[in-house]
Amino acid sequence: MLNDIKPDKFADLVQIAGLSHGTDVWLNNAQRFIREGVATIDSVICTRDDIMRYLIHKGFPSSDAFNIMECVRKGKGLTEDQENEMVTYDIPPWYIESCKLIKYMFPRAHAVAYVMMSYRIAYFKVYYPQAFYAAYLTTKITDFNWDVISQGVYAVEQKMNEIAQKSDDSRTEKEKQEAVVYEVVYEMLSRGYEFYPPSLTESNAMSFSLDGDRVRVPLCALDGVGASVGSMIVEQRAVRPYETVEDLSLRGKANKTAIESLRKHGVLDGLPESDQISFF
Repeated sequence: MLNDIKPDKFADLVQIAGLSHGTDVWLNNAQRFIREGVATIDSVICTRDDIMRYLIHKGFPSSDAFNIMECVRKGKGLTEDQENEMVTYDIPPWYIESCKLIKYMFPRAHAVAYVMMSYRIAYFKVYYPQAFYAAYLTTKITDFNWDVISQGVYAVEQKMNEIAQKSDDSRTEKEKQEAVVYEVVYEMLSRGYEFYPPSLTESNAMSFSLDGDRVRVPLCALDGVGASVGSMIVEQRAVRPYETVEDLSLRGKANKTAIESLRKHGVLDGLPESDQISFF
């Protein structure tokens, strides 16, 4: 759709949002008329409001324009009388044909709202990328596989390809969710932005954060570290720093599974097991 339309202004993006959310509005309809040079992105029907506004502009009575819009947007096509009226007002044949092909149309207000939100997201993605990735990944923390991602961009790409090669039926729901996160992480790493690994002293419990020019991975991104444990670790860390693994286990309520996961990922490196002195 972008290749055919080549949008260069905000209004074009609104038109695209309408086309992409309708049924039989783009494929075998507007796409064909644009490719044939019969119409442009400014003149094809993209949202239901386009029909009423265009017909009123051509001199239609408001009530007739509204009724035609309602029939078309519900997929009912045109009655013989409506089609004859459109011919009387010199509506182009391609436009009449387009109305008859449509099965469902998006309202323009929805299209504008979608594009405004997308534009905001795109702005932060371009100009504040670390903040964007931190915010996005926080919403996907349960699908963030640090075991794979910590190995770098090539490991992420390999995992993406591995999942993509499976049929839809053979992919688990977990793999489908992780695949979306891998795509975003792959993009992030390819753009040259990096992660800081989880840290006992710096990481949040559930949210990714900014640490200089990198994104800091939260404690709960690790398998085995649940939300309650992660929150308790951060809460007690604010009281006083952990002195030993035993202290972490007691005050942070970290069970054996959480401790082993933290140890596996280097979070406990340099932290003594206990404050007991061994003489042997």
